[in-house]
Amino acid sequence: MKIKKEVFGSINGEQVHQFLLKNTNGIEVECIDYGCIITKINTPDQNGNSENIVLGYDKLDDYINGSSYFGCVVGRVAGRIGGAAFELNGQKYELAKNENGNHLHGGVTGFDKVVWDASLNESDDEVSVEFTYISQDGEESYPGNLEMKVTYTLNNENEFTIQYEGISDKTTLVNVTNHSYFNLSGNLQRDILDHSLTLKSDQYLELQDDLMPSGKLIDVAGTTFDFREGRTIRTGVESNYYQHAVAGGGYDHPFALHTNHDREIVLEDPESGRVMTIETDEKAVVVYTANQLSDEGEIYGVPSRKFLGICLETQGYPDAINQPDFPSWIVEKDKPFSSKTKYRFAVKK
Repeated sequence: MKIKKEVFGSINGEQVHQFLLKNTNGIEVECIDYGCIITKINTPDQNGNSENIVLGYDKLDDYINGSSYFGCVVGRVAGRIGGAAFELNGQKYELAKNENGNHLHGGVTGFDKVVWDASLNESDDEVSVEFTYISQDGEESYPGNLEMKVTYTLNNENEFTIQYEGISDKTTLVNVTNHSYFNLSGNLQRDILDHSLTLKSDQYLELQDDLMPSGKLIDVAGTTFDFREGRTIRTGVESNYYQHAVAGGGYDHPFALHTNHDREIVLEDPESGRVMTIETDEKAVVVYTANQLSDEGEIYGVPSRKFLGICLETQGYPDAINQPDFPSWIVEKDKPFSSKTKYRFAVKK
């Protein structure tokens, strides 16, 4: 196991560092302390060729100026809050309206747009980077001084784990996720339309035209949202089912997870043989097939375009604070918050 640190760039006079985590099987994870962004994950294909399986950039400025949330931790609240407002303990909070009159991914300067403190840990069996950040009371209009810790750990079992922990001195909201875009073809050789996704999910959240959940959970049976036995992304993109039109021609939907830490999310690319299994504590996963990705610019030398990656964002239900029937994101004063998501990399034999 190895870990390496180097300068990646600077912002407002503050250095930003990149960390390389490497195990003995050739798995490499690169990340930076700006936004806890995962910049690359290199894994072997079925022929032993090690290639990058996430979208990202070589330069810090592209992350600073980008709007696609490549690889970052988003918060305090991932996803959308309807009307950019909520009520908590009798007080109303007005948030930044940064998407169609709603609040998205923690606001204008969320967790993805700040430099975190970082410390490194290395042993024979695993290496990790521990990122810490104090989100001040009133930051992006959220209550409470929130002490956050995000730990990225890679082990020799080819498992990459993200552990989220937090505690606040006031009752507040916390719903965090990682926003990596995966493409298991390797080095973005192909889009993700022929990737196969399997989800242990019986229901998804219906979306309205502004991508806010209607509050209804819809059974997946008989629809292109039924991933229980596996389905290619193409089947949904090419479907005329109304929910795909709402999402811009693909998926951008939360799926309810009815089991945890039980191979509940599996993504495969048949051509490369790569398989990624995700297990989590969270109630849901938002499946986003990059329907809104711009066709301008390049991503690691490849022209940017729709369907170049797929996000599998493990988190709570979007807009839960305004939807009384959804599981709550409220974190009580001085009560620790914790969530874990594990990614396991393999090849199909």
